[in-house]
Amino acid sequence: MKGKKVLLVEDELVLAEIVQESLQSRGFDVAHTATLKEALIKYYDYQPDIIVLDVMLPDGEGYTFARQIRNIDVDTPVIFLTSRSQVKDVVDGFESGGNDYLKKPFSIEELIIRIKALLSKNGFIVNTDDSAKIIALGKYKFEYPNGVLRFFDSKRMLTTRESELLQMLIVNKNQLVDRKSILLNFWGNDDYFSGRSLDVFITKLRRYLKDDPTIGILNIRGQGYKLIY
Repeated sequence: MKGKKVLLVEDELVLAEIVQESLQSRGFDVAHTATLKEALIKYYDYQPDIIVLDVMLPDGEGYTFARQIRNIDVDTPVIFLTSRSQVKDVVDGFESGGNDYLKKPFSIEELIIRIKALLSKNGFIVNTDDSAKIIALGKYKFEYPNGVLRFFDSKRMLTTRESELLQMLIVNKNQLVDRKSILLNFWGNDDYFSGRSLDVFITKLRRYLKDDPTIGILNIRGQGYKLIY
């Protein structure tokens, strides 16, 4: 990860300084801005490999900036930093184009782990190997590990986590997949916040698969999920 460029958008200057120094000590190149206006200018000039983005900024919400970026760039990973923890806030974060969501206060080590995880996969499946496995999923075709979900002539590119989660459910189709196992495998812990993030991902997968009513992702309360088709 040495030399990877991080655009840090954070208006809490003390926190920003700590994050910037910590990342630089690990070999990252860090550019810091404190407003959305500055961030957009810096984005074009700096061309970051990843964006670490506060939600509440002096001139607006980080969600707005993420949506602007996603209109022109679907690849650069975005990690939101926020003190918000309501389910709606998590949903807003992912819907606006975020790849991950870290609640304040957070440990620098956790942030670095998440940055490395996203950079190692670039946030999205980009494998174009012709040997990718094509899985029949009802009326859908799922290309794994490319992360391409096809429904007749339409195509959707899944993020790495969406693709891996769907693959886990497919491998265990018609069987219960333990919620705790999913959380530990993809989030590294099974706390409340990670659980809410998992709920968001399951909701998104259901929406992606809604055009075939024979497919369902069942929520077995208190236990986990089951993909049926």
